[in-house]
Amino acid sequence: MTITAVDVLDVRFPTSSGLDGSDAMNPDPDYSAAYVVLHADDGHEGHGFTFTIGRGNDICCAAIETLSEHVIGTDVTDPYDLGELYRALTHDSQIRWLGPEKGVMHLAAAGLINAAWDLVARRAGLPLWKYLSGLDPDQIVDSVDWRYLTDALTPGEALDILRAAEDGKAERVAEIEQRGYPAYTTSPGWLGYDDEKVVRLARQAVADGYTQIKLKVGADLEDDRRRFAAARAAVGPGVRIAVDANQRWDVNQAVAWVSALSEFDPWWIEEPTSPDDILGHAEIRRRLAPIKVATGEHVHNRVMFKQLLQAGSIDFLQLDAARVAGVNENLAILLLAKKFGVPVCPHAGGVGLCELVCHLSMFDYTSVSGTMDDRVIEYVDHLHEHFTAPAVIKNGRYAAPTAPGFSAEMKRESLLQFAYPHGPEWRNRA
Repeated sequence: MTITAVDVLDVRFPTSSGLDGSDAMNPDPDYSAAYVVLHADDGHEGHGFTFTIGRGNDICCAAIETLSEHVIGTDVTDPYDLGELYRALTHDSQIRWLGPEKGVMHLAAAGLINAAWDLVARRAGLPLWKYLSGLDPDQIVDSVDWRYLTDALTPGEALDILRAAEDGKAERVAEIEQRGYPAYTTSPGWLGYDDEKVVRLARQAVADGYTQIKLKVGADLEDDRRRFAAARAAVGPGVRIAVDANQRWDVNQAVAWVSALSEFDPWWIEEPTSPDDILGHAEIRRRLAPIKVATGEHVHNRVMFKQLLQAGSIDFLQLDAARVAGVNENLAILLLAKKFGVPVCPHAGGVGLCELVCHLSMFDYTSVSGTMDDRVIEYVDHLHEHFTAPAVIKNGRYAAPTAPGFSAEMKRESLLQFAYPHGPEWRNRA
């Protein structure tokens, strides 16, 4: 199966108009996707994207087009081919200089690599989580780039993890198909929402079966205390409430601010400081215990995740489906998290991230960690209507995707309507 063409589209949604997605560092996001379609010579397509919040989405599209020369003419038939594609996209000797393995070029690689996995899973007639679950441990290990990781996790150790998980895998696959995977929701907690809306949505979330919600914090301490108190009163003591500062604070400020919220029993503090500050996260975690620390949506690559784990910096690892270079790198991150005993609770929301990450968590359960203890996938209730196989939540849990592929395909009418800058949605706003 050879890739013959690559289409790239700049797709943006005007979410800033309702302050959906607003937080202390990103007050006016327009959720966007640098969207990719791979065309194969057997007629199959692969769909993928990388997520941005508006301005700069065109830069990601240009980067994808630049990397496409590594994709056209490539055979993409099995996990070995996908491992070779990953290395081609991330090891280009000149483009690598722009990272290495971080930033816009890495986001672009994610869009292409995720589309390639979508293509292979579609051809196999399986949803990606089930396709991955059916691979041999050796195939998973061969798809990972082990450079820079072996001081923390060797390929042999990874094989041992995967082989140990073979026992009971069929039962776990059946459980995922029957019961799905636990979710939590950020929908009540956007910083731009007034108190009444926060309370109403928090109560609705609990009524819908969620046992955890999340609030955005970090702009004004007294506002945060008031909103948190209102949310806690609305849901009661038995519901976990996580808080997310979106990188707002220095280390000492993070400790002081979260300490001032501690009476409301925060479950975790997410992105309390710069995502690059591995030792800062470790210090915050030490000083705030037993309040937990979570991060990951802006962690550039598997090497930074390795160091966060080695330094004992996090209680929860929040991988992102499109921040690192796609499925291959996230397989490495899941294996690292298992080695260090840290639960994976993926970042989602955005455009289509809910659709993608549930595949990774479900594979983690069937084939890597073998547990759902303290594990939840973020869910945000918007933009799902634009996808051909949208994420489905039932009683606070992600239902297992059944359509072949990675659930990345957007409806053609949505691609046309929200194409930037010439789609009807954006022409009408000009």
